[in-house]
Amino acid sequence: MESIVLDTSVLIAALRSRRGASFRLIETIGETWTPLISVPLILEYEAVGLREASLLGLPSSTVHAIIDAFCFFGRETRVFFRTRPLLPDPDDEFLLELAIAGRAGCIVTHNIRHFAEARKFGILVVTPGEILRRIERERK
Repeated sequence: MESIVLDTSVLIAALRSRRGASFRLIETIGETWTPLISVPLILEYEAVGLREASLLGLPSSTVHAIIDAFCFFGRETRVFFRTRPLLPDPDDEFLLELAIAGRAGCIVTHNIRHFAEARKFGILVVTPGEILRRIERERK
């Protein structure tokens, strides 16, 4: 099973629509991929997820269920080094560091251009649709 770092943008997209690739990817957590997690990432998922759920009129239990799945299936990875500053958005730096520390197969995001420097570390950066297609090809 591939280890993946999931950007918060994917979680938000999954909350906004049950029809898209982001939601389908969240549905397969622990089945076809393993999330790399860290305390800062889980805290970001919770803060941003709860804020978005409130705006969308979703119950907070929806966000907590997703976070519980990440904590249950995820592989906690400690980051002992920093690569900063490399990325155009300083708020994304910890995701790249998590991916490097956990030897992630990829970072999944809707903001591909924000993670261009990940290639220097051999980390692919893909959209939710791309990773779903890749997972499907590997299943065959």
